[in-house]
Amino acid sequence: MTSTSPTRTAADAPTDAAGLMDGAALARRMTDRTARRAAELTRRTGTAPCLATVLVGEDPASVTYVRMKQNRCAKAGIDSRKVALPTATTTGELVATLRGLSEDPAVHGILLQHPVGPHIDERAAFEAIAPEKDVDGVTMRSFAAMGFGLPGFVSCTPGGILRLLDAYEVELAGRRAVVVGRSPILGRPVGMLLLARDATVTYCHSRTVDLSAHLREADIVVAAVGRPEFIRGEDIKPGAVVLDAGYNPGNVGDVDFAGARARARLITPVPGGVGPMTIALLLEQTVDAAEAQLGAGAPVSG
Repeated sequence: MTSTSPTRTAADAPTDAAGLMDGAALARRMTDRTARRAAELTRRTGTAPCLATVLVGEDPASVTYVRMKQNRCAKAGIDSRKVALPTATTTGELVATLRGLSEDPAVHGILLQHPVGPHIDERAAFEAIAPEKDVDGVTMRSFAAMGFGLPGFVSCTPGGILRLLDAYEVELAGRRAVVVGRSPILGRPVGMLLLARDATVTYCHSRTVDLSAHLREADIVVAAVGRPEFIRGEDIKPGAVVLDAGYNPGNVGDVDFAGARARARLITPVPGGVGPMTIALLLEQTVDAAEAQLGAGAPVSG
């Protein structure tokens, strides 16, 4: 992949404000290639890739995300099926819905939109998704595959973060990476993916004692704690690479952007950094799943 930034190590001190890691531009290139693959798959098999999105309740942010994903699917030549369930849906009802989609040969990928409500056992719901259709990388089997370096679908936000690091030619081997956050579909898997690339990974979270000390040693910081500007700019090591996976009201990430940009070498904006990469990888993995299920995995160049 062609780099969008000069090759430098994370320890190089910046001469000015950090460069922006343009996730939106990279996501567009990824989606363009996914669209070509989807079109070729449809031409060869007569079947378009299909992503089913399950939404529980009417959380405004979730409704917006689902609509955005449907629009992106349409642009990429991927059929989308929205399954809207009432807020009062039980765990058993949600599990039955997901199992039904898993058994439906017309559906190639399944996305369960978060959050699902505190009365639902989210893990039980995730595990009802067939591994071969887990294009969001949320099942235990997908996590195990990431941890052991086996074939499978990666969690989309962590996978998108790795794609950004590669696009900007950020050296990972031997570098100290600090992941702030420990969710099972973001913080934990991104640490596994970084470890697989020979980074030295430290997990931190909201209860870590002396978080600042860990951050000041980090060549790479992944912020995934879900608290606005939780990571202070003054704690960023000069020359570090900062990936902000947080998205809070008011388009605010988990990092003090202005303060961090003054010290970092590279940083993702919010919005326009990690977010677009998440959707781009979701679409790509949906086509991967469709190719595998339809037995038609010839690659499309570009």
